[in-house]
Amino acid sequence: MTVYPLILRLGPIELTGYGLMMMVAFLMAGWAIQLDLRRRGLDEEFAADIVIAGVIGGLVGAKLWYVALTGDLDALIRRGGFVWYGGFLGATGAILLNAWRRRVPWRFTVEICAAPLALGYALGRVGCFLVNDDYGIPSTLPWAMKFPKGLPETTVANLSRMGVHFPPGTDPMQVVAVHPTQIYETLLMFLAFWWMWRRRDHGHATGWLFGCYLVFAGLERFLVEFLRAKDDRLLGPFTLAQGTSALLVVAGVILLRAWQEPSAVSAQPSALSPKPAPQADR
Repeated sequence: MTVYPLILRLGPIELTGYGLMMMVAFLMAGWAIQLDLRRRGLDEEFAADIVIAGVIGGLVGAKLWYVALTGDLDALIRRGGFVWYGGFLGATGAILLNAWRRRVPWRFTVEICAAPLALGYALGRVGCFLVNDDYGIPSTLPWAMKFPKGLPETTVANLSRMGVHFPPGTDPMQVVAVHPTQIYETLLMFLAFWWMWRRRDHGHATGWLFGCYLVFAGLERFLVEFLRAKDDRLLGPFTLAQGTSALLVVAGVILLRAWQEPSAVSAQPSALSPKPAPQADR
């Protein structure tokens, strides 16, 4: 199967599949948070605050992380050049800062963001697929895909630079079918979202669900990285992202153990109590 990037042109405006799905990811994650707040009888406007903080912090963090890894300062003014883990840390910091501003406990904030985070990540990876980025190593499976206009193209020359070995004499311009690892990640994180969404009334301490998210996100990325076409493998088959993923899993397990038993931490922050409706003048 051969796949080309999705690009929508509306006059002078060019919208890529990645940009479109990033917008969808933030909106759907915000909608999920809003539904959870509504179910709890809390102020639904907090969902919009989270989305705005997440967008700003995520974009800044993803860009700065990329620049830190590559040393490419020019990436600061280019459209491309983002790293998900940097975006995750930047968004987390911005969201927690906003929660502090609104006097909402941080454990409650990460609790209601856990399942929506998985949903947003799954949708964001669809964007990576639509822009033909973040694909895997060569594959002969029936669903393997060729990206002749990918970032970069899945040619023998490009894959060789990522550590993939081909028989001597292979045409360097030959386009090769690879694992659609973006789709693998989307499916795995949709499953994680479904599992966590059904367990919002888990009965553990507030924040326990965020520990689940860290474990799911870390394991998913750690496993998929073995199939990714990457040029940052440090210790044999292991990549830099796998090191970060392992840290996420460890942090998640620590939180799951620490927050396993119910605590006295309130699950209903008073700062998010709905504002009373204004009474009409008599």
